[in-house]
Amino acid sequence: MERANHTVTEFSLVGFKTDPVMQLILFVVFLGVYTVTLVGNIMLITLICNDSRLHTPMYFFIGDLSFLDLWYSSVNSPKILVTCISEDKSISFAGCVAQFLFSAGLGYSDCYLLAAMAYDRYVAISKPLLYSQAMSIRLCAFLVAASYLGGFINSSIITKRTFALNFCGDNVIDDFFCDLLPLVKLACGRKDGYQTLLYFLLASNVIIPLVLILASYLFIITTILRIRSTQGRLKAFSTCSSHLISVTLYYGSILYIYCCPQSSYFMDRNKIGSTFYTVVFPMLNPMIYSLRNKDVKEALNKLFK
Repeated sequence: MERANHTVTEFSLVGFKTDPVMQLILFVVFLGVYTVTLVGNIMLITLICNDSRLHTPMYFFIGDLSFLDLWYSSVNSPKILVTCISEDKSISFAGCVAQFLFSAGLGYSDCYLLAAMAYDRYVAISKPLLYSQAMSIRLCAFLVAASYLGGFINSSIITKRTFALNFCGDNVIDDFFCDLLPLVKLACGRKDGYQTLLYFLLASNVIIPLVLILASYLFIITTILRIRSTQGRLKAFSTCSSHLISVTLYYGSILYIYCCPQSSYFMDRNKIGSTFYTVVFPMLNPMIYSLRNKDVKEALNKLFK
């Protein structure tokens, strides 16, 4: 009874349970990933801001995605690095709340922003002559602002409900950061209404944006098939390939974790999945949108010259 009435004031982040040498190796790996993430996203944002040829709606969204990834990675990576090398793996209750709020908010915003980018690609391919007018600066700014607003409204709701749960047992989070599933696992008592909220947020923040992306690409494919020349089809599809890779990687890792039945929930597997979309994915995006993009390569050469 004394244990059941205990109120948690801090949590302990486990990370991967390995020997000190492996912990050091993980620290070096995560530090390298975080450094590449910072350099890659800052450089891509700089290129888009400085080169007038990249002042188009598509690159406006790519720049905002880089800014989001920069912020998203910085919410989790510093604490992950500390967890790898420090014996003190604790995080305060308030710190866990803040990390959870921003991590969920940026993750949800990423889903909405990828959906907005899919709509942008649909307009660019289906209405190329009216693209600049249809995707005005005002509309682009509205879509980005709506992505952040929707993401953080839903994040505020799930954060409030999650930390209102009764954490009466262990305070050990079996993960690198304050993530949803490990926190729910620590909570005790009835969680029927909370489970319903989780399904609602999963539908509104992940499934609905994914459906919008799939619908956009259905129209994009229909438009591409109407193009008579093979070269024209390849050129139209190449403008979507980078975005399609980002969507596949990001949504694939999220659905891999959160759409699995509770009975098949394995912590080590989900640690890898959550680490991918919170740490690795922000590093990959600048590569995806620069290595496959002729305009970005030319802007990069111009910057170094």
